[in-house]
Amino acid sequence: MARKKTPVTPAIRALRAAGVPFSNHSYRYETGGGTRVSARELAVDEHAVIKTLIMQNENNDALIVLMHGDREVSTKALAREVGLKMVRPCDPAGAELNSGYQVGGTSPFGTRKSMPVYCERSILELPLIYINGGARGYLVSLDPKELVRVLRPTLVNVQR
Repeated sequence: MARKKTPVTPAIRALRAAGVPFSNHSYRYETGGGTRVSARELAVDEHAVIKTLIMQNENNDALIVLMHGDREVSTKALAREVGLKMVRPCDPAGAELNSGYQVGGTSPFGTRKSMPVYCERSILELPLIYINGGARGYLVSLDPKELVRVLRPTLVNVQR
């Protein structure tokens, strides 16, 4: 069932405050379905669906990694590229604590804690991206240049 109104999430508040033009896309959420399900439900290429991953470094400091939905992050390459000893995914409780969002509804916008953001460089080559709007079953589409303007991520090449 499609939502008729934009959910008011911290991500949507942050996008509006930054003057980011975006479109709303609701879909039927499936637990564990990830970007495969959202791409299928919205009839878009999974490569353009950007996942927001909450990870942590060797000191347990949280960080955000943005990656194409159809690709994985090489944590070894990420650590090497940004000068860390190691990077690993946060457990769901840690991800929620740092981001303020439920796993499956994590947005890089409007996070509870300020975290460094790392973005796969090739995301910027896309004309339009679909990224979580802060709720399960809800993505927003926007120009990737807006993502760079608002989040100021460090661009990396860590996909595999």
